Amino acid sequence: MAHPNAALLESTTKGFDALFSNDIVAARKHFSGKDDPFHVLGLGVCAFLEAALGMEAGLMEEATRCLTAAELGSRKMAKAPKGRRRHEGLEWEIMNADAVVLLGLTQALSESYMGYLQCMYSLNSAHSKFTKLYKTVFPNGLEGHITPGSLASSRSNSSLKAAVSRSEAASSLSVASSASTTATTSTIAPPKSSPIRAGFFSRLTSGITSSTPSLLGGGVYTEKVEEEFFEEGPVEELIVAGTAFGFGLFNLVFSLLPKKVQLLVGFLGFKHDRQLALRALAVSAAKDDVHGVFSGLVLMTYHGVVLLLSGYQANEQRILREYKAIVDKVDKKYPQGALWILNRAKILRMSHDAEGAIRVLEEGLKPERPHSFAQADTLLVFELAWTLLSQRRYEEAANMFIKLTELNSWSHATYYFIAAGCHISLGNMDKAQKLFDTIPDLIDKKKVGGKDLPTEVFIKKKLAFYKEKQARRGASERMFVQSIGISPAEEIGVFWNTHARVGTLIARAHILDMSALTPPPTIVIPISRSGTPGFHDLDTPDELALRSLLLGINYRTAGEYLTARAFLTDAYEQYPRIKVSTWIGGVSMFELAVLDLKEVESLERVDVSESSSGWTEALKNASAKLDVALGLSTSATDLSSRLDSRIAMLRDEITSKREMLGISSSA
Repeated sequence: MAHPNAALLESTTKGFDALFSNDIVAARKHFSGKDDPFHVLGLGVCAFLEAALGMEAGLMEEATRCLTAAELGSRKMAKAPKGRRRHEGLEWEIMNADAVVLLGLTQALSESYMGYLQCMYSLNSAHSKFTKLYKTVFPNGLEGHITPGSLASSRSNSSLKAAVSRSEAASSLSVASSASTTATTSTIAPPKSSPIRAGFFSRLTSGITSSTPSLLGGGVYTEKVEEEFFEEGPVEELIVAGTAFGFGLFNLVFSLLPKKVQLLVGFLGFKHDRQLALRALAVSAAKDDVHGVFSGLVLMTYHGVVLLLSGYQANEQRILREYKAIVDKVDKKYPQGALWILNRAKILRMSHDAEGAIRVLEEGLKPERPHSFAQADTLLVFELAWTLLSQRRYEEAANMFIKLTELNSWSHATYYFIAAGCHISLGNMDKAQKLFDTIPDLIDKKKVGGKDLPTEVFIKKKLAFYKEKQARRGASERMFVQSIGISPAEEIGVFWNTHARVGTLIARAHILDMSALTPPPTIVIPISRSGTPGFHDLDTPDELALRSLLLGINYRTAGEYLTARAFLTDAYEQYPRIKVSTWIGGVSMFELAVLDLKEVESLERVDVSESSSGWTEALKNASAKLDVALGLSTSATDLSSRLDSRIAMLRDEITSKREMLGISSSA
């Protein structure tokens, strides 16, 4: 017998199919046709994605309105009298939890501490729902459940072997409790010799077979599926996928909030396990329900950020394999979706095939594709701009950054600043100066909560720095571009880590450019050139430290680790004399930590026995350097939250490497 809400869910799914296929206009029209919580939530999701991808204040308000309506409606339905079906109404609890989490994330989009606190308040009201749902749907935890990565692995190994989360095998599920309730700890895996309790969705949540070796106890158990349980269907799939999605997203969001915010809300009793959160999202991503698509999107975003910003990965090939499996699964169903085209390009870029990534992005932006989801298409342009910049295709990159100002209202000043840097690299000084001249007005027009965006705070300091240098040389401030020695596009690219995954030839081209600036670096013999008569190109500790930082990163990319260490150390040692670019101290120490790990990794590729002892020391040294970097990342440091996030990601990779090698954290 079909579930009474199956038809409603089927209708809602059609709206999401349009959304995922890049036709948000059709999706909105479809969702607008009904006022039930399913369709209202669909409208809220459309507004949320537009707000999250485009950072539009008006869309954030619309998302809040729709999601609030969906939260109220689903709560009312969850409390309504139930029929005789077992566990009837769980679908409404899932809808309610979805709405609450998305409301919290909408509040966090402000990137303000108040927004983060409001986000945590929303999540706090939802955590007990996740606890109850998780224990009901997954009474035995996530052991043995299929994920996109395990499916990909099974095809290559001719057998299905589900991975167990590292924390899941040894510990219990950590779920936060609110200030008014007692902290709840629910055991994930059964005791070693006890029978495993069948879940009421055991057929849906079973990862392998009905008779499965216990991965923890070593024995074999048989699941007994009771006849009165639900028939398998789309609503049951929604509950399973939605529970794993909500639980995973809840834990992942908290684990990624800035540490300062986590400390502020520590009294709520929140605990998180990032690896378990990622595992839950992977279980959801293997399902065909809409939640599976959103779980895949979350995982794609997370994997892409880790590959781009962490600097080092304990198992890069595994991340790429799982990332690709998720993209392949969704891309087959929605080949026109810009979000999946974006992630396919990211995989190519992270696999050191930047030209392939550029081709995928340019193909995705062709006019014959559906383009009603403007915010998703904007991400393709944004990724293309950065990829072109990384390949030193400066004119094309500048054009793409300027094009972004036509597509969204986020920091136009940042786009102009980077484009101006591209024109400096091309020698188009007049064009660069015109772009710089436009920036102050753009900053004045763009305020969030009455404050400048973090990147714009950084840009204002740099413009003042350039003008002061030009005045010090007795020249007209109107052409301060003449005093810029290092392209600001390459400088701001450090925050996006654009130099880490370029080819050796491009890294060496950067090295030649940096080494040609006067005064010459003392660490290596450069190719010298004549600077402005009577002046050096670089005449402040800020500029000399920045050059050393860029040289260190590019020498590391080129595999010349001793030279890289010398330059990165020089950048760090100049930190006390820096007046404006104080961010260089923490970033240079972070890059030295990455270097410690990359250097041992290169030795491991040559001789495993030679590197085994080196890992213990490298992991210890890198961890110590991250402590120093975090200490230098204060609220007064430009773009400190980005460095904080990178430090957290790299710490996770260090932990993973320790566990892979069986090295104690105290070693």
